[in-house]
Amino acid sequence: MSNIRRQSIFSSLLIYMGFAFGALNTYFFTKQGLFKPEEYGLIQAIININLVFFSICTLGAPAMMSRFFPYYDELPKKENDLFTFVLFSSFAGFIILCLLACFFQPLVVRKFQATSSLLIHYYYWILPYTFFYTIYYILEVQSYISKKAVAPSFLRETVHRLIVTFLIVLFVFKVINFDEMVKSYAFSYALLMFFLAAFLIKHGLLNFTFKISSVTKKHYKEILKMMLFVYTGGIIFYLGLNFDSINLTRQGGLEKSGIFTLSMYIASIISVPQRSIVAITSPHIATAWKEKNLKEISRIYSRSSINLLIISLFIFLNIWLNIDDAYIFLKINPTFIAGKYVIFILGLKFIIDMGTGVNAQMLHTSNFWKFEFITGVVLLFLTIPLNYWLTQKYDMVGAGIAGFISLTVYNIIRLWFIYYKFKMQPFTINSLKSVIVAAAIYGLVYFVSQTLSGLPAMIIRSTLFSLLFMVTVYFLKLTPDMEPVVNSIKKRLGIKTTQA
Repeated sequence: MSNIRRQSIFSSLLIYMGFAFGALNTYFFTKQGLFKPEEYGLIQAIININLVFFSICTLGAPAMMSRFFPYYDELPKKENDLFTFVLFSSFAGFIILCLLACFFQPLVVRKFQATSSLLIHYYYWILPYTFFYTIYYILEVQSYISKKAVAPSFLRETVHRLIVTFLIVLFVFKVINFDEMVKSYAFSYALLMFFLAAFLIKHGLLNFTFKISSVTKKHYKEILKMMLFVYTGGIIFYLGLNFDSINLTRQGGLEKSGIFTLSMYIASIISVPQRSIVAITSPHIATAWKEKNLKEISRIYSRSSINLLIISLFIFLNIWLNIDDAYIFLKINPTFIAGKYVIFILGLKFIIDMGTGVNAQMLHTSNFWKFEFITGVVLLFLTIPLNYWLTQKYDMVGAGIAGFISLTVYNIIRLWFIYYKFKMQPFTINSLKSVIVAAAIYGLVYFVSQTLSGLPAMIIRSTLFSLLFMVTVYFLKLTPDMEPVVNSIKKRLGIKTTQA
């Protein structure tokens, strides 16, 4: 577990460095006088629609990489055709995507022209964005299964945001106009793709062969069956996951979508460590399934749950303590303040999702990966009607509530299935203690700082809450991973440590 912990911490730090640039970009997009809300909404609409396009483009191949790589690893390097197979599958998927995009373009125009004409204008520019995003994603999975998680995390979370920062600066200083900025943004993942490919080639982790391997011949039926299920389930999952913002764009226009997306962005800060832990634990879980090491899987499941729960509570309550002062201090366009309570609802959604641990990774790397398809269908059939009805009734807050209900039910089903099949569940008494401790410390800090305002208030609240929460977690031993981290820091500072 120490290797997972070490990589997770390092990767999370790099990702948060990227989030600093992401926060800067979001600040520029939402500050009065620079961009219109609908222009910010357009960029976010491209990102959200890309995820649906991406699910069509992959043909389910990246998930197959995570599931079958332990078998391919037993082959001599020159005979390993896994990467080649996945790459060409995605090329075929992109051709299918282009045909579908052309076929459905008239329908998209009819549905979005009245409220989001800017999106119609840049509709086809989403395709190059999706192409380079997909190839980059495949290279990213190749890095993860090769246990090289830091480089792709740095590229995606930091370098990509730096590219966006560079485009914003060019726009602000009138070197390029908004049209040129959007078109340049459509190729932003191309640079990352080349960087990551070069990294993998340098470390000898990228192999091309056009000869079909013995593993592919032996498992091809199972591989194709999995790809079909994951492909269908992936489209359903990503459509369900992004339906809220897409539907809000259709009903309320790009301005409403921009406000909702800013709220989503702020809330998604909570989930940054989840990305690192998911990326790093997936190969370990896949190997443990192959070795039938259920004890190790259960340990990763439980540890991921308590660690992600504590982290999500820590970040969410820090955000919510300071949200009002942050809006004022950063001089955010008042239009965006309408999304404040969306942040609260989405924050709760992320806490529940993170607190349930790595259940998705356990399922799609196991022999029960077909259950991914079933839960994806459930998510879609919950999301679409709930989102459509609640958005009409409660606007952006309704979209947030729909997402909260859908993802909560989605995780409950997964928890039940894993317990039913493997008699594993991630929670302990420390899970309940963590929630109680976080709520109590939040209440204390909130009441003692009510009279404060501005930047000093944000610094005092955050410092007080963070210190009280971390010290309490440490002394109550709410997670077994806290003490080794503290001991590691003490060791670097030359302080005597205790044994973990």
